[in-house]
Amino acid sequence: MRRPRLALVPGEPAGVGPELCIAALARDWDADLVVYGDGDTLRRAAETTGQPIPRLIPHDAPADAPGVRLVECRNARPARFGEPDPANATAVIDALTAAADACRSGACDGLVTGPVHKAAINDGGIPYTGTTELLARHAGCDVVMMLANDIVRVALATTHLPLRDVADAIDAPLLERVLRTLHDALRRDFGHPQPVIAVLGLNPHAGEDGHLGREELDLIAPLLERLRAEDGFDLRGPLPADTAFLPARLARFDAVLAMYHDQGMPVLKYSGFEQAVNLTLGLPYPRVAVDHGTALDLAGRGVADPSSLFAAITSCAQLARRRTADVRA
Repeated sequence: MRRPRLALVPGEPAGVGPELCIAALARDWDADLVVYGDGDTLRRAAETTGQPIPRLIPHDAPADAPGVRLVECRNARPARFGEPDPANATAVIDALTAAADACRSGACDGLVTGPVHKAAINDGGIPYTGTTELLARHAGCDVVMMLANDIVRVALATTHLPLRDVADAIDAPLLERVLRTLHDALRRDFGHPQPVIAVLGLNPHAGEDGHLGREELDLIAPLLERLRAEDGFDLRGPLPADTAFLPARLARFDAVLAMYHDQGMPVLKYSGFEQAVNLTLGLPYPRVAVDHGTALDLAGRGVADPSSLFAAITSCAQLARRRTADVRA
C-alpha cells in the first residue's frame, strides 16, 4: 500500500503553528507531507526557535527532488510572532481551501490543520466561525466535529454557538443527521462494526424526568428509540452528562455525543489535552486538527508542545490508509 500524502496547513502565521510544523517536518512519518502556507514564515519560525531550517521545494518539483514540498500561500505582510495581522487573513483561508481542493481532487489523501485565529480572520473582513464550518461549506456536505484522545471520543451536536442559542438549535433532524454521520464514521474510519454511542441529555440530570427541562422526554429519547428500532443503532441515553464520563461507564462506549461544546470538551481536555485531536466527520477525506489554539504568548519562543500536531498527523495517516484500503477492496 502506498504511503498516504497529507496536506499540512500551519494556520495562523503569528501563532505557534509554523514552529510546530517545523518540528513535524524534522521527523520521519509513515506519510508524505505537503505544506500549504507561507515559506518565509516557516523558515523564520525555524530560525527563531533554533530548529533545523527545512529545504522547501515547489510542490510540483520532480518526484526524486529532495526536500519538503510546499504550496506557497504568501502572506500579505511578514508575520510577527505573537501579533496576528488581519492583513494575512486571506492567506490563511487560501491555504485551507487550496489544501481542501487537493484532498477533494485526490492529489492529497488527508488534511492536517494547525490553529487559526478567528478574530484576526474576521477583522480581515472574512466572516469565519471555524475551520470545521469552512470545510463543510467548501465540500458542500454536513459534518460533525469530534475530538478524541486515547481515553475518549466526544462528538458535538452543536459547535460554536452561544449557550443561549443551543436549545433552539437542537431538533430531531439535526440529531438524526449527527448520529448517522457519527455512526458511519465509527464503522468506516475506526473499525467498529457495531459502535456503541452514548448520547448525553441537554439538561442537568438529563432533565430529571421533565422537572429540569423536557428536551430529553419530548425530543432526544423518542429519536433514539426510533433509530434503535429502525436501523439497529446501539445508542445509550439520554444520559446525565455529570456521570456519563465515569471511567467504568466510559469503557463501554465507542464515542459520546455531547449536546454542546462545553458539555464535552472540558472532560476530553482534562483527560489528555496534549494528545487530543479534532476530527471533522462526514467530509469526503480525512481531516484532523490540533486541539489547541494559537498560543500567541508562546509563539517564536521554541517552547510550544508539538504533541497534538504529532497526534493529528498520526491519526490522519491512519484514517487515510484505511480509506485507501477500502477503496482498493
